[in-house]
Amino acid sequence: PPALQILNHGISTELMDEVEKLTKEHYKRVREQRFLEFASKTLGDGRDIAQGVKAENLDWESTFFVRHLPEPNIAEIPDLDDEYRRVMKRFAGELEALAERLLDLLCENLGLDRGYLARAFRGPSKGAPTFGTKVSSYPPCPRPDLVSGLRAHTDAGGIILLFQDDRVGGLQLLKDGEWV
Repeated sequence: PPALQILNHGISTELMDEVEKLTKEHYKRVREQRFLEFASKTLGDGRDIAQGVKAENLDWESTFFVRHLPEPNIAEIPDLDDEYRRVMKRFAGELEALAERLLDLLCENLGLDRGYLARAFRGPSKGAPTFGTKVSSYPPCPRPDLVSGLRAHTDAGGIILLFQDDRVGGLQLLKDGEWV
């Protein structure tokens, strides 16, 4: 599917900065050490890891998934502090509203009735669609000769909203030995 950058989307810079700050703090406080232990065990001497999976078949990311709809799971995710939970709930509400606006714009441009795509994603049950936030960190890899980053993949879903950080202006991929 085509990618585009959305500007003036209505989510405040302050909220986005707060989400980024809290996410980085959470990673530093809770997930970084776990990931470093995983990395050390996985890449130790460059041979296949214990489960028989080759290092090149790994995705080099530290991640967790917050489900917002149909049933939220944020209260069940261990190690999240109350402020992070509160901010993520607020951010999810903003993202859901933005996704619905984008779906309506797509409907308008496709000549469909407003709400058509939103109803399609709800499915026959007319309940809430599946909606969540994948929170990922991409720490430096000590053995880039073994792991490329993320394997080839396709994001599943109707609308994928990517929160980019300040250091990378977009998605990057390695093609014919060059970063694109």
